[in-house]
Amino acid sequence: MLALSLADINTLIAGFIWPLTRILGLVAASPFFGNARIPRSARLGFGVVVAIAIAPLVPAIPAADPASWEGLLILAKEFITGAAMGFAMRIVFAAVEMAGEISSLTMGLGFASFFDPMSQGRSSAISQFLTWVATLMLLVANVHLLLLEALAESFFTLPISGRMFHGAGFWDLALWGAKIFSAGVQLSLPIVAALLITNVALGVLTRAAPQLNLFGIGFPITLGAGFLVLMIALPYLTTPFLNLLGQGAEKAKLVPRVLQGEGNIPPRPQPPAAR
Repeated sequence: MLALSLADINTLIAGFIWPLTRILGLVAASPFFGNARIPRSARLGFGVVVAIAIAPLVPAIPAADPASWEGLLILAKEFITGAAMGFAMRIVFAAVEMAGEISSLTMGLGFASFFDPMSQGRSSAISQFLTWVATLMLLVANVHLLLLEALAESFFTLPISGRMFHGAGFWDLALWGAKIFSAGVQLSLPIVAALLITNVALGVLTRAAPQLNLFGIGFPITLGAGFLVLMIALPYLTTPFLNLLGQGAEKAKLVPRVLQGEGNIPPRPQPPAAR
């Protein structure tokens, strides 16, 4: 008969619960695995299956009671680690959504907004279209597998322990958030530039022929020009999308190392000295 002590039971529970918490944190925060269109039971089942595969390979865990304060602290730490990795990839999709929002506003489609289950808010039609394109590229380029690989490696780069995070790690993750604005503007530049030329041409036309109704002909022209430029530029957006997704997967892989205090972390800007 197999006899297990209370310490052995706590070790078995902690050896599964703590890795599962980090995995569920990534599933909840990542843009693909955490899509609201996927039922919660399916996401939970996926996390359990991945935890069953990864838990036996996890390095030695601390001998702490999962129900103690130390165990709860480790539980919270694991969830934050997984959520930070998923958040690094979500920033990439936020940049794509911003590119769609800028394009929609320039085209005059700002009023055509729909509920987006992924962001739990309202987004424009162009934004949702570019998000679906980025999701398909993520699957085609196997970036979701790279994310799972980074998750498995994180248990070795940042082992399960009660050690607190390095504060500079969150600063590095905040700096990565600037990618939303830089990449979003760069992705939307073709449409913005084309519509700027279109609006200048409409201004010259209405100046030459004041009897033309600018509001009557301007909206169809800008809308048609925007869709035309989007159709022409879409094949050329493949490389920027793939580069952006690759950078997101690489950042997710570096997040555990940075949270541990390793890696190159840019220093925080110092406030100007008082005169």
